[in-house]
Amino acid sequence: MAKKTFKWSNLYLLLVFALLYAPIMYLIFYSFNDGGTMTSFTGFTWDNYTAVFEDSRLMGIVLDTLLVALLSSLLAAIIGTLGAIGVYLVKQRKTRNTLLSMNNILLVSPDVIIGASFLILFTFIGFRLGFTSVLLSHVAFSIPIVVLMVLPKLQEMNPTMIKAAHDLGANNWQVLTKIVLPAITPGILAGYFMAFTYSLDDFAVTFFVTGNGFSTLAVEIYSRARQGVSLEINALSTLMFLFALILVVGYYFIQQYSINKKHKQQHGRKGKEAVTLL
Repeated sequence: MAKKTFKWSNLYLLLVFALLYAPIMYLIFYSFNDGGTMTSFTGFTWDNYTAVFEDSRLMGIVLDTLLVALLSSLLAAIIGTLGAIGVYLVKQRKTRNTLLSMNNILLVSPDVIIGASFLILFTFIGFRLGFTSVLLSHVAFSIPIVVLMVLPKLQEMNPTMIKAAHDLGANNWQVLTKIVLPAITPGILAGYFMAFTYSLDDFAVTFFVTGNGFSTLAVEIYSRARQGVSLEINALSTLMFLFALILVVGYYFIQQYSINKKHKQQHGRKGKEAVTLL
C-alpha cells in the first residue's frame, strides 16, 4: 500500500489562498456586526444588508454598473471576436505579431494611464463625461481581453474545415456562422465573462471618465470609504463578492458542458467511423 507523501507545494498553495481570502472573510464577517465598527463583534444582525437595499441611490448605482458591464462586455465580445478573426487571417507572421504586441500592450498598461488618456481624449473632442464615456472606455479596455481569449480557439481550429466549406460552395457568411463561430464559442464566452468582471470592478479608468450625476459601484464604495468606516460598505462588498463567485461557478459549468459536448461528438464520430469500417 503506497504511503501518501507530504507535498510542500500543497502547503504553499494553502498559505497563498489563506492570505488572499483572509481579508475578504474578515470583511464578510463584520458585515453582520451589530456594533457598527470593525474593532469588536457585538452581535449578529441583518441591518447592514437591509440598509443597502433601502438606499435608493445605491440601488440605482448598482443597476447603472450592471448595465455598463453588460453592454460593454457584449460590445467588446463582438468587436474582439471580429478582431481576433482578423488577426488570425493575417498571413504575414511579422504583421500578425505586431498586431498581437499592440493588443498585449493595452493589457499590461496601467489603468491610471488608460483612464487619463481617455479623459484627455474626451476633453479634447468636447465629449460630455457620463454614462456614454464610461461605456466607451470599458469597451475599449475589454476588447484586448476578448482577443486574447478567442485567438487560441481560432488557432486550435482545423483550417481544412474552412477550405472544405468553400469548396462545397459556402459563402463567407455561412463559413463564419456555421463553422468558425461554433468552434470558438468557448473562447467568446470566456472573453465575455472576463470583460464583464473587469468592467464590474473597474475603478481607475472609471474614476477618470465618470461625470457628475453618474457613478459606478467601485467609485461609490471608494467615495464612501473615504468618509469613514461603514458596515454598509461591507455588506455591499459581500454581495458583489457573492455575485462574482456565482459568475465564476456559472462559467465553470458552461465550460464543462462545452467540453462534455465536444467529447460526445468525438465519440459519436468514432463510433460512426467504426460502423463504416465494419
